[in-house]
Amino acid sequence: MNICHVNLATGFSGGERQTLVLIKEQIKLGYILTVVAHPNSPFFEKVKKLNCRVFAVKHFLLGHRSIITEDCIVMHVHEGRAIYWAYIQKLLFKKPYIITRRIDNPLKNKALSLRAYEAASAITGVSNKVVEVVKQRHPKAHAVFIPDSPARYTSNPIEVKKIREQFEGKFLVIKAAKMYKHKGFDIAIEAAKLLNEINDDIQLALLGDGPEFEALKAQAAGASNVYFMGNQKEIGNWFEAANLLIHTSHTEGMGSVILEAMAAGLPVVGSKAGGIPDVITHDESGLLFEIADAKELSAHIQSIYHSKELRDRLIDGATQRLNIFEIATTAQAYQSLYQQFEK
Repeated sequence: MNICHVNLATGFSGGERQTLVLIKEQIKLGYILTVVAHPNSPFFEKVKKLNCRVFAVKHFLLGHRSIITEDCIVMHVHEGRAIYWAYIQKLLFKKPYIITRRIDNPLKNKALSLRAYEAASAITGVSNKVVEVVKQRHPKAHAVFIPDSPARYTSNPIEVKKIREQFEGKFLVIKAAKMYKHKGFDIAIEAAKLLNEINDDIQLALLGDGPEFEALKAQAAGASNVYFMGNQKEIGNWFEAANLLIHTSHTEGMGSVILEAMAAGLPVVGSKAGGIPDVITHDESGLLFEIADAKELSAHIQSIYHSKELRDRLIDGATQRLNIFEIATTAQAYQSLYQQFEK
């Protein structure tokens, strides 16, 4: 099966990690793959090392050639700018495309966005919430739920030891994301402040950077249990060293970092935003709290801190829950979708 994946992101966040996970699995399955990517991105460098054709494209208006997609049965698009590239490629060379949407924001009511989504042969949402959002603007769209899958990371024992020594004797809670407003770092800090008043054993490490960094630093002033660790490329070390991951988003397509933490054996606490409840079944595979409720979040953190039985039960439940998200399962779902385009 010959597929063309398109991702023009310049950074390397959850969507790019997920695209890479799918590509690696499809190579294992014997697919013939073409990848269109931004040449200045980490994603481009990573796919160049894999057994697939790679084309460099810097802008969705550029790089349109029939040779890129002529042997592919369908284009599979993974982020916003790539949608427009695939739309133009379809107009020029009649090649169909499907979209994977990973955010639960309302779709833009701009002409190009409307046309690009309407021209897609299918739209997959990584959560039921994302599918619902798509259906609100495109009620006739062929929209289906296919979740993301956990990426798994290695860890370096020396680096893990350094982290554990820094937080020696403490219960280490981590939050890992780009520092945008909707990611809810403010709620994590408020919960940490509440905890700091009653339990100095619980420490919060914030992993990431972004436009909200300075505002969050100001918010955390005086909170001795909050640490800004910056962007961490080797996230596996933190999964190994930590005791708990929290995901505090105000809006969220799915939250692939939750899956990654679960796969690493960490208990998880998440807000009820977007697709997070598709991943976390409350009190079985993790704990859920109401969006923006720092008090409830702090209570959940304390519950996990105080109860090894609860931690073990949630970790066991997460292991069972992961079965439906594993890449072998999601790759099969995509294959069923692709087969509709085979002649």
